[in-house]
Amino acid sequence: MQKSSLGYIDFITFKMLHSLALQMNEFRTAMTEHDTPPAEISPTEQAGRFARAREKQSMAILEDYVEMIGDLIAMHGEARVADIAERMGVAHPTATKAVARLKREGLATSRPYRGVFLTDKGEALANWVRVRHRTVVDLLIAVGVPQETAEADAEGIEHHVSRRTLKAFEAYLTDK
Repeated sequence: MQKSSLGYIDFITFKMLHSLALQMNEFRTAMTEHDTPPAEISPTEQAGRFARAREKQSMAILEDYVEMIGDLIAMHGEARVADIAERMGVAHPTATKAVARLKREGLATSRPYRGVFLTDKGEALANWVRVRHRTVVDLLIAVGVPQETAEADAEGIEHHVSRRTLKAFEAYLTDK
């Protein structure tokens, strides 16, 4: 049976919305498995869910910084905190705190009077983030989203796409 292109778009839209609703999915899974109304969820369990959601948001920010540092290094040979702040649209102290976190996580190093550099671990993450970003952009374009909109939307979507969903996107793009 031949699927219409609208059917493919509906399928892809569903998959993207599913990925974007990770917190809701966790809640629905808990409801299905435990059949517990929201009011009866323990405060500890609910706090754990919110903590996981905050961690995912925090990781998304970390990934954005790693990607930006990698891009700046590719363009200029180094990434200065002032340039990172400017490109991320944040204040210098905010970028400084983010770089300190990257260093604590083993993703970046810095040298006096030189700038910020990615460790091997940071470079691997930056490469993974770029591949994921490109796949999401390519998928959005494949389903008819204009290039500029696809690039902008991918910035938000990419951080919420699971590896399983990303593989489905790649398979769809390969078969197209």
